[in-house]
Amino acid sequence: MTARRTVLVLSDPHYAGPIEQGRPGHEAKAVSNPVLRRLLGAYRRHIWLRDPLAHNHLLDRFLAAAPPADLVVGNGDYSCDTAFVGLLDDGAFESAAICIGRLRDRFGAALRLTYGDHELGKYSLFGGQGGMRLGSWRRAGAELGLEPCWQQTMGRHVLLGVVSSLVALPVYGPEGLPDEAPEWARLRREHLAEIASVFDRLQADQRLILFCHDPTALPYLQAEAAVRRKLPQIEATIVGHLHTPLVLWPSRLLAGMPRIGFLGNAVRRFSTALNQARHWRTFRMRLCPSLAGCQLRRDGGFLSLAIDPSAARPTAIRFHPLPWDPAPRP
Repeated sequence: MTARRTVLVLSDPHYAGPIEQGRPGHEAKAVSNPVLRRLLGAYRRHIWLRDPLAHNHLLDRFLAAAPPADLVVGNGDYSCDTAFVGLLDDGAFESAAICIGRLRDRFGAALRLTYGDHELGKYSLFGGQGGMRLGSWRRAGAELGLEPCWQQTMGRHVLLGVVSSLVALPVYGPEGLPDEAPEWARLRREHLAEIASVFDRLQADQRLILFCHDPTALPYLQAEAAVRRKLPQIEATIVGHLHTPLVLWPSRLLAGMPRIGFLGNAVRRFSTALNQARHWRTFRMRLCPSLAGCQLRRDGGFLSLAIDPSAARPTAIRFHPLPWDPAPRP
């Protein structure tokens, strides 16, 4: 039988370089309402991550634990985006450059990188600061070499990476600057056309493995006729963004909930994604947790995919946990 190919996937390393390390409490500082600030602190302390800037060592652990692989996929969010505008901010750019540089030093030409929402910018959780910036898009491509739509063929398998924030622009676009909206719309049209071209070229005996950082984008992909026609050929869709299965299972329970537009931008964004989450299952979605996971469960790690190039056997997907160190930064 054909030997399997190994693909490793890491997502949401959220590396914090020196500039971002100097911004402790960045989320709370973006929230003027004292009640919301206290709620955010409790959420961070007990559930999400007590100190989001304290997990650089997990990238070291991934690099040490990674077995030999034919391909390594970074599935987005390489910085902590402490200014909420993506790579346009020098601090976020520095963090992403260090993280990506270390991955390239380790894996070389075997590395493929997908965009996350932190590369382009998005509103802070409660404060409503920041948003997508075209300057971040330009820096990601011109200075860090990220490809918006990358492909890799392994026998009868096609691996495809897309930009979730572009595909889901109807959700993320309202957070951007009004004068940048026409250019974002143009970039989205071009990106969707490129994705459609990949799906149109799929042969009947080929399978596709999709890498899409944020599952919010999946219903918008399904709206594209070329994607819809080939949905049965999608063997798996690897997403990140959610960080932990603790978020994934409530998302499935709340799938189809009404969109809520009057409780702030974060609730609008989350409820819009959940309203359409019933479409996620058609993409055979698998979550790659962040390297850290969450504070409550300490359930971070990475994935490995064992792909049969002949497509005679299904791809085997395995989760590899990483040891979690809860100690705060010195």
